[in-house]
Amino acid sequence: MIQRLIVFLLTIAAIVSGTNLVCQAATQPLATRHTRDVVVSGEAKSVGRLPATQIMRFNVMLALRNQPELENFLQALYDPSSSFYRHFLTVEEFTARYGASQEDYDAVVAFAKASGFTVVDTSRNRMLVDVTGSVANIEKAFHVTMGVYQHPSENRTFYAPDREPTVDLPFQLWHISGLDNYSIPRPLVERRNANTKVKSNATVGSGPGKSFLGSDMRAAYYGGTTLTGAGQSLGLFEYLGTDLADLKTYYKNVGQTNSVPITLLSVDGTSVNCVFAQGCDDTEQTLDMTQALGMAPGMSSLVMYVGSTDSKIFNAMATAKPLNAQLSCSWYWSPADPKTLNPIFEEFATQGQNLFDAAGDNQSWQIGGSIWPADNAYLVSVGGTDLNTKSAGGPWASETARSDSGGGHSPNGIGIPSWQVATAAGCKDCSQSLRNGPDVSANSNFTFYVCADQTA
Repeated sequence: MIQRLIVFLLTIAAIVSGTNLVCQAATQPLATRHTRDVVVSGEAKSVGRLPATQIMRFNVMLALRNQPELENFLQALYDPSSSFYRHFLTVEEFTARYGASQEDYDAVVAFAKASGFTVVDTSRNRMLVDVTGSVANIEKAFHVTMGVYQHPSENRTFYAPDREPTVDLPFQLWHISGLDNYSIPRPLVERRNANTKVKSNATVGSGPGKSFLGSDMRAAYYGGTTLTGAGQSLGLFEYLGTDLADLKTYYKNVGQTNSVPITLLSVDGTSVNCVFAQGCDDTEQTLDMTQALGMAPGMSSLVMYVGSTDSKIFNAMATAKPLNAQLSCSWYWSPADPKTLNPIFEEFATQGQNLFDAAGDNQSWQIGGSIWPADNAYLVSVGGTDLNTKSAGGPWASETARSDSGGGHSPNGIGIPSWQVATAAGCKDCSQSLRNGPDVSANSNFTFYVCADQTA
């Protein structure tokens, strides 16, 4: 009881002192942009405001410390000639060097509580504060109006702040995730058949209809080796859960077995179940799993991180125990500011976590399409090819780039990363100032076998 009382008194003291800081602080702008161009320009017509009593869940993201030092460390970390080469940090080491101070993090928690919000979760890297609160309190705390607007290109409305949020804190925050739903995340697998059913291009795979399996990809790209992914773990980024019965059906239909443990992890209470009978399509999620499991059947584990906001899902990957060294994302969306998740992506890089992100289709880089985060400078952008093998389950025979696969120069204006400068200098079609992509490519020409119960 005495210990509980001490903790309670310390908590009250922190809240009180934090509140005093808030009262004395000047209003601070955030380091990233939140307003949508269509709202600012008036292209998106206002149709009202969100109800003041509506409860919203959002994440407050703190800025990193010692940014110049972090950038220098990242360059050394991936330079084979450096003494720091591949000397990756733990979550605790990253937090101590570059995360927000404990004092600043406590002040944000205190600010949230003083603003009438409920703190749902905190993060051990001191990067996110996960909160819920009413629209009225959001508008008051961040000095915005939460409007409702007609979407200029989709048959729906969206909500968004009418101006850039500011906060009454003595230091600058990085971002507030969840203040608008202008861009709804979508799985990239849907882009191939938005209007019509696409004919399979499979001709030499070992799966049903001569489609490619994950095991075919392993045979084509690194067959004849002992590589099975042994000792490696994979984290999948997903906005929807899955139906593991679909995975079982896949393995039954192709005559294979899976021995890799699978964990479905909800990072914020989002359901990890996605059942067709309830109107949920898990084609993307099942495809993500079957391809990875087939290519690396000796993996130690596969974790599917399921959530409702990008910052929450990615931050869960950055702070997991144990960390997944390999990460994958096959979803796309458009944030108001392409720098939104840089702090988390930089943490991935310092911790030796490789994030592979699908580069998209339909020549999306050339037309300024919604391909983010594939052009971010801190991840590996993966393009698409048309693969042929010598036989079903056989070795690589030939491969060509898909003409409509995503790639080119960053449509989000992201600057060229240091690790691309030397290569781009000898490439006439490469940009010398913008991030180039994709970095690597693999088969994606509508030839994979994906089995879900709803389509079996």
